[in-house]
Amino acid sequence: MNILVTGGAGFIGSHIVDAYVKLGHKVVVLDNLSSGKKENLNSKAVFYEMDLLDPGLEEIFKQEKIEVINHHAAQISVTHSVRHPIEDANTNIIGSLKLLELAVAHKVKRFIFASTGGAIYGEQNSFPADEKHACRPISPYAISKFSVENYLNFFKDTHGLNSTVLRYSNVYGPRQDPHGEAGVVAIFCEKLLQKQQPIIFGDGEQTRDFVAVFDVVRANVLALEKPIEGIFNISTGKETDVNELCRQITRLAGQDSPPRHEAARKGELPRSVIDPRKFQDCSGWNPATSLEEGLQKTFEFFSQKAGEYA
Repeated sequence: MNILVTGGAGFIGSHIVDAYVKLGHKVVVLDNLSSGKKENLNSKAVFYEMDLLDPGLEEIFKQEKIEVINHHAAQISVTHSVRHPIEDANTNIIGSLKLLELAVAHKVKRFIFASTGGAIYGEQNSFPADEKHACRPISPYAISKFSVENYLNFFKDTHGLNSTVLRYSNVYGPRQDPHGEAGVVAIFCEKLLQKQQPIIFGDGEQTRDFVAVFDVVRANVLALEKPIEGIFNISTGKETDVNELCRQITRLAGQDSPPRHEAARKGELPRSVIDPRKFQDCSGWNPATSLEEGLQKTFEFFSQKAGEYA
């Protein structure tokens, strides 16, 4: 199939592009390289350096005969969304709407959307949260993701556009940006490789549901290959606190220096873990990568990168 992957030079998107190319699909990448990197691009993919709001976006649909859209392009910083909510909405909501309108106009068969499970549920009432849990997005970033989910319902009811929404928990792995705010695994890896002390905000008892990018990629392959529609959590359903995460990565680095604790960040959730069983039941998918294995592969990636620049 002819597949458009938006954000295909980014952390998660580039891994998905690699998988789709390996399966023999023609993959077209749209990325403005604001956070994506050219080094992540698959050489067999067709690349357009373009923004979602670019008026020339429709030419891609005309030239490449797009059949499926995998939408990962986004403004991904929660902090930036709080400071610049209009800019966040322009990219994440208006940009997505333009893509949806083009999908309808050019008879796209399927729309796969990367949403957030880590932020969309807000303060949880139950652990792990399933897809029926109330959504309480508190940041403009999470609000924008929830808005697009609702627009997808509208486009299904009004235009018959089939869609699959994948709500990711905390994704980690090779190619993650160590300079972003959400990539705590990448941040710890880089700090330790530079012989610097990792920083933990708060007491480190806050928990997250860390899912390896390799498992996220398999979920996107299944969403392409199977007639799966609806909203699905993509996660492990397991909680790991930040202190334990830091201990594991510190061991991988062969170091024993304790982290430095700083003041907790305002609005940070004390617990976040979501239930993946709905997607498991529909697709046969499972989070096959253990945290230990995933951290090992991630640390090896950053070690190799550090060696290249040494």
